[in-house]
Amino acid sequence: MSALIRPLHFTAVLHDTVKLLRNLAGTKNLELGKVVHARLIVSNQYSGDHVLEINSLINLYSKCGELESAHQVFDKMPKRNVVSWSALLAGYFQNRMDFEVLRLFKSMVLHDFDVCRPNEYIYATVLSSCSNVGYLSSGRQCHGYVLKSGLVFHQYVKNALVRLYSMLSDVVGAMEVLVSVPGSDTCTYNLILGGLVENDYLNEASNVLRRMCAEHLVWNKATYICSFLLCARLKHLSLGRQIHNRLLKSDVDFDVFVCSAVIDMYGKCKDISSARKVFDRSQDRNVVSWTAMLSAYSHHGLFEESLKLFCNMQCEEIAPNGSTFSVLLNASAGLSSLGYGYSLHALAEKQGFQDHKNVGNSLINMYSKTGDIEAANKIFSGMTNRDIITWNTIICGYSHHGLGNKSLALFKEMLKTDENPNHVTFVGVLTACGHLGEVELGFYFFYQLMKQRGIEPGLEHYTCIVGLLSKAGRLNEAKDLMLSTPIKWDTVAWRTLLNACNIHRNYTLGTQIGNIILNLDLNDVGTYTLLSNMHAKANKWGDATKIRELMKKRKIKKEPGLSWLEIKNQTHVFVSDDNGHPEFVEIHEKLEELLGKIKSLGYVPDTSNVLHDVEDEQKEYYVGYHSEKLAVAYAILRTHKDAPIRIIKNLRICDDCHFTMKLISKVTNRVINIRDANRFHCFRDGSCSCEDYW
Repeated sequence: MSALIRPLHFTAVLHDTVKLLRNLAGTKNLELGKVVHARLIVSNQYSGDHVLEINSLINLYSKCGELESAHQVFDKMPKRNVVSWSALLAGYFQNRMDFEVLRLFKSMVLHDFDVCRPNEYIYATVLSSCSNVGYLSSGRQCHGYVLKSGLVFHQYVKNALVRLYSMLSDVVGAMEVLVSVPGSDTCTYNLILGGLVENDYLNEASNVLRRMCAEHLVWNKATYICSFLLCARLKHLSLGRQIHNRLLKSDVDFDVFVCSAVIDMYGKCKDISSARKVFDRSQDRNVVSWTAMLSAYSHHGLFEESLKLFCNMQCEEIAPNGSTFSVLLNASAGLSSLGYGYSLHALAEKQGFQDHKNVGNSLINMYSKTGDIEAANKIFSGMTNRDIITWNTIICGYSHHGLGNKSLALFKEMLKTDENPNHVTFVGVLTACGHLGEVELGFYFFYQLMKQRGIEPGLEHYTCIVGLLSKAGRLNEAKDLMLSTPIKWDTVAWRTLLNACNIHRNYTLGTQIGNIILNLDLNDVGTYTLLSNMHAKANKWGDATKIRELMKKRKIKKEPGLSWLEIKNQTHVFVSDDNGHPEFVEIHEKLEELLGKIKSLGYVPDTSNVLHDVEDEQKEYYVGYHSEKLAVAYAILRTHKDAPIRIIKNLRICDDCHFTMKLISKVTNRVINIRDANRFHCFRDGSCSCEDYW
């Protein structure tokens, strides 16, 4: 350094000051750069005649992240040129200060446009900043300047324009640039392909990929990743395999990012075995490829395999990231495994991911689906960074628990924020209205608020309205809606109305609806069961027998009622009248004891759903040993007296079991949480927390 400040030696260096400053900028040597800056000042070479040197100083400070110093040098320039502006703009852009880039460009246009016309580098920088901050209108204005200047034919300007329109969902604008400006390269196609796929313009993306193939452009890593993402979104396995074959024949490096894209493609295209083969053959696996494989399993309901693979991941000491925890927590939700969920929650907190938005959303989902809605709400309340998924998960969670008032209260709170509800939000809201029997409020949300928010009602929303009317007993109105609305109704919607006919004992309408469903799907086992229940309730045993014979003839088997619960990370499964459990004698004795206690509280078995014309005593036996009753008896035997009991059932809980659980919760002073095929039921001190049973 001492040599640099000697006048005799430094005089020679000054002849090549620009080159020196470029070298210092390249190595980010700020300390020596400041020495050169000082020397320029004392040697009187910091004036209007030395624009090149001053521009090099701006570049140096920008590259070193000293933007305030760069701007000070820029402001003190007596005479600027286009390079001066370009150097400062590039500095702000490289330091991700896009708003400052746009502010500075506006100043340039207003004050120096006639003297310093922007060049292709400035336009590319400004367009990229518009993309980053989502300013499509500003980008279009800049596009106008580019067209007037004739600089649109520079490749990086064209690419910046394509990136702008692709990222900001202006498909027409992106395609116009692609088609109207000649000279597209691989980068151009990658940008538009990635933007189109990201914004779900999949048909347009497919056309761009065909065009790229027709022009015989060389594919690089980004091309393959975008193409695999396109195949994944389209679920186009055949195309995905063709692209995979092309990749294997190319000299593109098969790194972890490409590997993850291939795994994701096969996973989303339901070819799990191919995804696992790619994963197993990968030599260089990191958290991205592991998470892609975990997600592939979880995406297709293979939740146990996902959690088992995570154990292997831990054995290889691969640290999970936020995305990993999100996938695993959703897998735990799919299994309704609160034990796994607790462990993953603890691990996520230990590794510092508790504040990640996606992890928080997955925790809300996990706790909602495993029956601990209070824990879900605690996570929600603690989140400062929420998005539409956060709100939808908690709103739908409360609806799924039958807590319509809390669901609607959260919806009202959401409307006060900047977050706009989407179609998923309204499924939760309309379901909540159904639980509460709020027909008029449901109609307001469906016919007015959804329209105001620009949301087109889909099948799920119409099904919610059918459920809403059905619960209120307005069965004919629900039927008329279904027959008059030009929408393709599925068996789920019709079965919603059929179930209402069963509950409201409308035998005539129920028979009509049952015939409609069977014309849609002869193998819908739920419809046969409901029709059989209706005939039994109406004491039409001959018709009930015909239904059972028809099921036998068509080889349709009723799904057996199963209930299961998790105790000390071990799952216990029960079937109605189960004698196969190793402790069945003790379980039956405990259940008899419980039934005896609740009879003293006025319990009388509800045998209306028994499908056989037998004596009352036999009917009581049939309902007395339903799977959920056996499960709760075992839980009382084998869990701590203060621990909540959590049971999962594959079918809808019957009226008798619902009433029984209320009374058992009272005589045992236990909290009993049952998740059936419809939703959660939480029994505490002789009551059910959900606002309706239906």
